Amino acid sequence: MSYRIAIVGAGAVGCYYGAHLVRAGAEVHFLMRSDLEHVAESGLSIESVSHEDFVVPEVQCHASTEEIGEVDLVVIAIKATHNEVLLELIPPLLGKETCLLTLQNGLGNGEFLAEHFGESRVMGGLCFVCLNRISPGVIKHLGFGLIMMGELCGAATDRTREVGEWFSSSGVACEVVDDLMWASWRKLVWNIPFNGLAILGGGMDVAEILADEDLQILVRQLMLEVIRTAGVLGFEIPESLVEEQVRRTLKMGPYRPSSMVDFTAGREVEVEAIWGEAWRRGEAAGAEVGRLEMMYRLIREKTRSAAV
Repeated sequence: MSYRIAIVGAGAVGCYYGAHLVRAGAEVHFLMRSDLEHVAESGLSIESVSHEDFVVPEVQCHASTEEIGEVDLVVIAIKATHNEVLLELIPPLLGKETCLLTLQNGLGNGEFLAEHFGESRVMGGLCFVCLNRISPGVIKHLGFGLIMMGELCGAATDRTREVGEWFSSSGVACEVVDDLMWASWRKLVWNIPFNGLAILGGGMDVAEILADEDLQILVRQLMLEVIRTAGVLGFEIPESLVEEQVRRTLKMGPYRPSSMVDFTAGREVEVEAIWGEAWRRGEAAGAEVGRLEMMYRLIREKTRSAAV
């Protein structure tokens, strides 16, 4: 691979996918802050319960995007709560044909990028993966790994398929879709109940949530509400996805959802991108979003209280 790629947001997601791209031969530059010194000296380690462990011993990591310069692809994996910093980070990376691929959670991130850098540059990817950063430069892969990728607006293009092939050739399962917003709502079917209940439960993992009969019922109710809200908005998702997601989650064991990890660590949670924007779009379309509204307001209050 001769592509030049920048990873902006070198947490669990950015490091995991970036490390795979490096191993496949891409020229990957990581914007790093807290892990910069450690990774520069020791590289990146990917530990997996289901795939081969591997180490990237030499990592091109940088303290600023000015050091990186123009690239072919910018992979954006920072938290949606920090989108404003992209206004400073992205410009030094842009060439005439540079593509922006957001791997962020929730809704509205692609639109933010399009507003500031042009719609034609923007793609989105939905990561269906269980990851935790367990120490500086060390990422634990607990399962899955699929990326569903598409253009922000319109059907997949040659560019979409080319970028998808970059990931596929690195050993990452990648599915190119013609409707990115449909894929975004599909991911919210899992993110909204499990990230939300993990926080509201004070730091529960997914196994604990599903072991509680009442919470398992609530998981299913929330999933159905998200699916039906998506349907009102024009994105048809089969209700059979509920049982499929529950079965898959049961296999994850004591996985700690990313929003819960942020909450228990005292970091800002992506409340608006995951719960707030979904509720607002559903309400505006006339969908029944009572449970989603309650969850949004409870999480917003709980995360506010924790920040005080």
